[in-house]
Amino acid sequence: MSNFLAKLFIKDYKNTSDPTVRKAYGTLSSVVGVIINFILAGIKILAGVLSGSVAIIADAFNNLCDSGTAIITYFTFKASSKPADKEHPFGHARFEYISSMIVSFIILFVGAELLIDSAKTLLGLNEAAKTDITSITIIILSSSILLKLLLGFFYRSIAKKIDSTVVKAAAADSFSDTISTLAVLVSSTIIKLTNIYIIDAIVGIAVSVPIIIAGAKILIETKDILLGEAPIDETVRAIEGVIAQFPDIIGIHDLMVHNYGPQKFFASFHAEVDGKKDIYYLHDMIDNAERRINQELMISCTIHMDPIVTDDENVNELREFLKDTLKKNNLELSIHDFRTVIGNTHTNLIFDVVLPFDSKMSEYEVKEKICEAVNRERENCYCVITVDRG
Repeated sequence: MSNFLAKLFIKDYKNTSDPTVRKAYGTLSSVVGVIINFILAGIKILAGVLSGSVAIIADAFNNLCDSGTAIITYFTFKASSKPADKEHPFGHARFEYISSMIVSFIILFVGAELLIDSAKTLLGLNEAAKTDITSITIIILSSSILLKLLLGFFYRSIAKKIDSTVVKAAAADSFSDTISTLAVLVSSTIIKLTNIYIIDAIVGIAVSVPIIIAGAKILIETKDILLGEAPIDETVRAIEGVIAQFPDIIGIHDLMVHNYGPQKFFASFHAEVDGKKDIYYLHDMIDNAERRINQELMISCTIHMDPIVTDDENVNELREFLKDTLKKNNLELSIHDFRTVIGNTHTNLIFDVVLPFDSKMSEYEVKEKICEAVNRERENCYCVITVDRG
């Protein structure tokens, strides 16, 4: 369905990296969402009034909220597509993440309200509504399940095409609504057969759970993005693949990738180069590497150049000694920015070591273990260590 509508309404629909095309996809998802959710809300309100079911009416209210979130999505894409300006040099794409959080709070509110009302009915604080489920009501609910399921797949397809958290949130919400309505349909059928009306409250509680879970998942996912996440392995490999095209870059470290919205990435890292080569040549090479990363990966990149000694036998021997010592002592740590100060009585090994975020060792402990391991092998070697987290 998404491909058909995209071909019909979006010019150059395959070029999803184009901000204009991406905005058009967001607008399309919003318009379709508003229309379908309004239709669903209308037929469910009709079914709820005819049957007297609290759960069906609550489900209809949920669809009205979904129409509201679709409208929010429309204005989100309108705002996030604005270009960078003086006050916002990184653009406005993070509006999408803010909207995702708003959607998550709306979903949580709807789920909590339904849970509270249903629990009150179950505990006898509210009177259980006498429902009269007809065959027409069952047909209406069955049709709404199918329609909501199609909408969920439509949202998911668009979210995948344009990498949108807010549309992905709408997809998750649609699928949870499908489960909720299915539960309502099952309870309505059981009530019709048994005349046990309290089942409506029990199902209302059951329906509220997936709604609350969906809202919580969206909130957690968006929170992680806004706080900042480590670059995914695919992005790291892609950057390393581009750098491999430049033989004079010996290695890279201290890679950081910042996300300022979908398709809006900034990266920085240190590149080790032979310190004896011409500085103008190296600077031009680094410029070319930055430009190629931008062109091939759509990542704005800043590279810091680290000159290192590559042809000094003593330095190379000490570097390999340090690596072997770490390996021998089961210290799976990477080092960079290695240099030495060789004196008459002792040698200083100066370097940075990368301590993984999930390591149980503190910075003090890792320094102590490395120093002890090096001193056991060579008493005249002293370590000057800077610990990087990564």
